[in-house]
Amino acid sequence: MSPRIALPPWLAHALRAQRGPVPWSAVTRGALAAGPLLLTAVLLHRTSLGVVAAIAAMLAGINDRPGSRRGAVRRLGVPAAAGAIGLLAGTYGGAHLAAVPLTLLLAGLGLVAGGMSAVGPVASGAGTQLLVAAAIGAGMPVAEAGWQRALAFLAGAGWLLVLRLALPTPGAIAGDYRFDGERAAVAAVYDAVADLLDAVGSEAAGGRRAALTAALDHAQDALTGPRLRRYASSAAERRLHTQYAAALPLAEAATALAWAGEPMSARAAKGPRRLAVAVRDNGGTGPLPAPSRSAPALRALDDALLRAAEAFDRAEGGEQRPPARRRGPKEILRAALGSGGREYGLRVAVCFGASAAIAQALHHARWYGQHQHWYWLPATAVFLVKPDLGPLASRVLCRAAGTVLGALLFAGFAAVLPRPEGLIALVAVCGALVPVSTRHFAAQTAVVTVLVLALVMVGGEPQASVSRIGETLLACALVLIVGHLPMPGGRRGGGVRARLATAGRAAHAYLAHVLSESDDRGERWALRREAYRTLAEARTAIALAAAELPALARHTEGTDAVAAVLERLVDTTTACAVHLDETGRLTAQHTRQLGELAAELEHGGQRLGVVVPRMPVAA
Repeated sequence: MSPRIALPPWLAHALRAQRGPVPWSAVTRGALAAGPLLLTAVLLHRTSLGVVAAIAAMLAGINDRPGSRRGAVRRLGVPAAAGAIGLLAGTYGGAHLAAVPLTLLLAGLGLVAGGMSAVGPVASGAGTQLLVAAAIGAGMPVAEAGWQRALAFLAGAGWLLVLRLALPTPGAIAGDYRFDGERAAVAAVYDAVADLLDAVGSEAAGGRRAALTAALDHAQDALTGPRLRRYASSAAERRLHTQYAAALPLAEAATALAWAGEPMSARAAKGPRRLAVAVRDNGGTGPLPAPSRSAPALRALDDALLRAAEAFDRAEGGEQRPPARRRGPKEILRAALGSGGREYGLRVAVCFGASAAIAQALHHARWYGQHQHWYWLPATAVFLVKPDLGPLASRVLCRAAGTVLGALLFAGFAAVLPRPEGLIALVAVCGALVPVSTRHFAAQTAVVTVLVLALVMVGGEPQASVSRIGETLLACALVLIVGHLPMPGGRRGGGVRARLATAGRAAHAYLAHVLSESDDRGERWALRREAYRTLAEARTAIALAAAELPALARHTEGTDAVAAVLERLVDTTTACAVHLDETGRLTAQHTRQLGELAAELEHGGQRLGVVVPRMPVAA
C-alpha cells in the first residue's frame, strides 16, 4: 500500500470545504432577495438601482449565516450600513475627482477599513462591504445620484434582513419560532458539555473542550444581539436566557473534570443530554441521573445539574442576560490601531489603491473595449487581501479557479437565455446558491461571478466574461506581490501576536479574579468566557498563518506553542475556581502548575515578542 502524499498546508486548505446540512432557510431567503428585487426594478424602469439593490442583497447573503434573528441584525445590518457609506463616497469621488485624487481617496478608505477589520468578524464584514461598494460606486457610472444609490443599497440589504426576521425556519415547531436560532444554540451548549464529559481522560478531550468554547461563543452571540428594550421582552426569551446561564457552571465543572483527566462513567453525560433535549423541545427535563460526589469537580457538576433542573422546571425564567463582550472604545481602538490593525490596514490600502490605479489606467487606455466599468479589479483585490477567508495562496487559487469557472458558465448561459427574463431568473438561482457556496471560496466565487455578470448584462452592458477573467488574474498577481512585501511599523505576523496578547490579557484578568476568591460568579463567568473566546480567536489566526506559503508562515512559528501554554493556563484557572468553590483552598498541584505555566508563558512571550502581562501566582 503506497503511503499517502502529504499536501502542503496552503494547498490542503484550498482543497478543503466545510460540511453540513443544506441551510434551506438561507437558500429560500436568497431566492427571494436579489432576483425579485431586480425584477421589480426592471418593471418600474429603474434597472440601474435594481442592480445596486441586488448587489447589496448578494453581499448580505454572504453574511447570512446560521444564528439568531437578533444576531442577524448586527451581522447583516452593520456591513450594509458601511457599504452604503462606501457607495456614497465612491459615487461622488468617481464623479468629481480625477484619477490620482480618486486613487488616494480609495487607498485612504482601504487604510481605515483594514484597521477596522482587525476588531472582529462583524467589523471585518463591514470593512469589506465599505471597500467593495466604494469600488462599485466609483467604477460603475449611472444616472442616479449617490444618495439614491446608497438608499437602493440599504433597501437591498434591508429586504434580505426583513426576510431573515420574518420567515420561520423549517421545522421550528418548539415554542416561539422567532427564537429558533437561540434555542438551537443553547441546546448545542448542553450537547457540547455532554460530549466533553464523554471524552474526559481521552485524547479527544482537548478538541471537545474547544468545541464547547465554540458552542458557548455562538450561544452568547445569539442571545446578546441588539435590542430595543433593556431586558428580554417575552417569557420564551427569558427562559432561554435562564437556560444559557444554567449551562455556564456545567461547562465550568466539565472543564475542571477534563483538566483532572480521570475517566468518568457514561451516565455523567446523560444529564446534560437530557437538558439539551428539553431546550430543543421547549419542555421539561424529566428524571436526571443520580449524583456521584466523590471529587470536588464531580460535586460541582452535580450541583450545577441540580440548579439547571430547577431553572428548567420554572414556568418562566428570570431575567438573566448572558454576559456580553465588554469591549469599550479603548479596546476597539487598541485592536484597530495596534500592530495587527496597522499591518493589515497598510496592506489593504496598498492593494486597494494600486488595483484602483491600474484599473483606471486600463480603463483610460480603452483596454476594456466597450465596457465602462472598471470596479472588478479593486473589488477582487478586497476579497483576496482578507486573511479571514483563508491563507493567501489558497485565496488566490480559489479566486482564480472560481472566476474562470463562473465566467465560462455565464458565457454559456448568456448564449441561450432570453433577456432580460432569463438573466433575472439566473440571478434568483445564484442568490439561492450563495448560502451553500460559502462553504468553499472557489464555489462562492463562481456563483458570485455568474450573478454579477448577469446583473451587469441586465443593466445594459455587453457580455464581459473574458475581461473579468483577465482582471481577476491581474488582481491575484497584485495581491500575491503585496502580500509578500514587508510593511513599515512592525514585525510580520502582527495580527497573530496582537490576538495572542489580547488572549493573554483576558487570561490574566480571569486568573486574578479567581485568585482573589471573589463571590461574584457572574463576573467570573464573564471573564472566563472572554478568556476562552480570545484564545479561540488567537488559535484560528495561528492556524491560518501556519497554512501560508513558507515565506509567510515562518514569521509566526512558535506562536502555537505559546497558545497551547495559554490554553493550559486558562483550563487550570477553571479547575482552580471549581476547587476553591468546593473546598475553599487550592491543592499543591494547582499552585505548582499555575506557577510553572506562568513562567513558561512569560518565557515564550518574550522569545516571540508577544506582550503578555505577568500572571499572578497563587500563594
